[in-house]
Amino acid sequence: MTLVKKIKDKKVNFEFNKEYINVLTDKISTNDNEFISKSFKEMHPADAADIIEHLNESDREKLVKINDFKVEPEVFVELNESIQAEIIKYLSTDSVVFILKNLESDDAIKIIENLDETNKNDILSSLPPKDKFALLESLSYPEDSAARIMQREFTAIPSNWSVGQTIDYLRENKDLPEEFLEIFIVDNEFKPIGSVPSSKVLRTPRETKMQSIMNESQLTIPVEMDREEVANMFENYNLNSACVVDKNNKLVGMITSDDVLTVLKEEAEEDALRLAGVGDEEITDGVLKKTKRRFNWLLLNLLTAILASIVIGFFKEDIEKVVALAVLMPIVASMGGNAGMQTLAVTIRTIATNQLTKNNFSQNVLKEFLIGILNGIIFAIISAFVVYFWFNDVTLSLIISISMVLNMIVAGLFGILVPITLKKIKIDPAIASSVFVTTITDVIGFLSFLGVGAYFFYN
Repeated sequence: MTLVKKIKDKKVNFEFNKEYINVLTDKISTNDNEFISKSFKEMHPADAADIIEHLNESDREKLVKINDFKVEPEVFVELNESIQAEIIKYLSTDSVVFILKNLESDDAIKIIENLDETNKNDILSSLPPKDKFALLESLSYPEDSAARIMQREFTAIPSNWSVGQTIDYLRENKDLPEEFLEIFIVDNEFKPIGSVPSSKVLRTPRETKMQSIMNESQLTIPVEMDREEVANMFENYNLNSACVVDKNNKLVGMITSDDVLTVLKEEAEEDALRLAGVGDEEITDGVLKKTKRRFNWLLLNLLTAILASIVIGFFKEDIEKVVALAVLMPIVASMGGNAGMQTLAVTIRTIATNQLTKNNFSQNVLKEFLIGILNGIIFAIISAFVVYFWFNDVTLSLIISISMVLNMIVAGLFGILVPITLKKIKIDPAIASSVFVTTITDVIGFLSFLGVGAYFFYN
């Protein structure tokens, strides 16, 4: 598979507005293929994909079904996954096969893996045997593995070749990738033993052996390595590309920095959504689908809110006697919740980037404990002054000061302990941590404030 390269002369950063979308919609309704095809050919693929995404589902269907209009492979690959899955329903099998055959294997596998089993089997059976085998082999690996993001198009040569032989090979072989930064050097068993930057090849005399100019300290990526680990490796070693090897240590593909950038972006988006209890939600998802995805976490939030209310109920008589307690108690819970979420966000990031280890775990817990004490003291003083000038009551100032320190300490500790605990019991900390941390800080906030208040006023 080779990626169709037709974008060098395209307009970049094409600006469109609602008026243009309206014009395009009109042209779609009148089947004006000449205007539509000409417009899309002048655009950069990313801009063309953006326009398709801005159309409503009905207009997208009409667009795809217009006679002689083709969704080019380089445009299709720029569409988000939900739009790709939608458009594939309107395309013929031959059209989908054409797209897949003209994409790099890593892009093709992303499209195939999102299809339902019926469409997947139909399309795979229509591909050339070589392409079909490559995609099936990639699909046999775990979804988040290196094999799913690697491309099988790479440049590898024997270790005994000269620079001249390599240059001639690169010029004559049409099956090589359109662009590559490194040339991999392999032994007789096709195991990678080094790599040479393509720029170094151009600057070296033809008679020089490639083995003499290769970098031996090369990092290899096993096909089953988790893609987050791959991303961390690229970041740690500032890699532009790296070779992927199978269980026999034979070269089977390569991963480039743009693949890793996509992984990092997707993981960041996924963690941000999960922290909010939303999940893998797309802007194109329907109302019922979005409602269903959000229901479970909202239900859990309701149950935890009831728990916090039960705690407040224990002090119902105290609140009735001292109305000021009811006025002030949200302050402590709110401050604890925000402090806990700050610690949680930092902890989730350190877990995702593998920065939190057994060696520095105790140190980080102690650090959050000290931060909780320091923030607690600072905001206890500020809150005490505010409450004193508000209610002119020293006792109330003392109550809110003590409870503020207690809740800020608890917030810091559980902000780090909750995600670590969930990680150990094989639950994604990005999914469930926020609910538990918020509940704990609310309960402790109400319990500390009302408990301290009851002690001071009735003892």
